[in-house]
Amino acid sequence: MLTKKTKYGLKAMAYLARNSHGQPILISEIALNENIPLKFLEGILLDLKKSGLLTSKKGKGGGYLLEIPAKNIPIAAIIRVLDGPIALLPCVSLNYYKKCDDCIDEVSCSLNRVMVQVRDKTLKVLESQSLEDLI
Repeated sequence: MLTKKTKYGLKAMAYLARNSHGQPILISEIALNENIPLKFLEGILLDLKKSGLLTSKKGKGGGYLLEIPAKNIPIAAIIRVLDGPIALLPCVSLNYYKKCDDCIDEVSCSLNRVMVQVRDKTLKVLESQSLEDLI
């Protein structure tokens, strides 16, 4: 299940993609129109900015806007920035791999085999869909 952080991040990014037209949008506008708590959204947008997906401008006429075109931002990239791994278990994660403490052997683990399939199918969808697909 998506966390609220990721859900709000996806909604905010989609709002920016739909409405910015190359001009910065105030965080308060995004929060109001997408029904996202302002303080929570500030942290989310800061994480997305640090990752290079957003940029911001200060002062009059300032706000946030996409750093790269919406069509070039896979949904998986946004989820990874805000929530980390997409895989349901650390032992099947491509980017955040960690051996499970309770598993003796991943090769013989039936749960591992199923979760690899879940990861692969989930990634196929999330990598093939871009932010542009949300608008």
